[in-house]
Amino acid sequence: MHSFLYFESHRKMGMRRPGKALECDLCGCARPLTFHHLIPRKVHRRAAFKKNYSKEQLNHGLHVCVLCHRGIHRLHDEMTLGKRLNTRETLLQDEAVARHVYWSSKQKL
Repeated sequence: MHSFLYFESHRKMGMRRPGKALECDLCGCARPLTFHHLIPRKVHRRAAFKKNYSKEQLNHGLHVCVLCHRGIHRLHDEMTLGKRLNTRETLLQDEAVARHVYWSSKQKL
């Protein structure tokens, strides 16, 4: 089941990650993954994002577990994610996200 979710999400995004384990890009846990757009799709149509980012950059993202994905979107709105937290590094530097990722890594599913 895990590999179906993994490959299905990649197929939809037109991406492959050969040789990579099914681990969350944030907490490192082996769980079913979802695709997190670093610049949320909701803001892709805004002029500032269209002007400053290529279509390829807008579609760049991370493969994260459901717990991390929910936490990111509960902690920050789309504009904050798109403008300020649009890389893996800036997400992990954010104190609230870092705490949530730590918590998520300790959960047994």
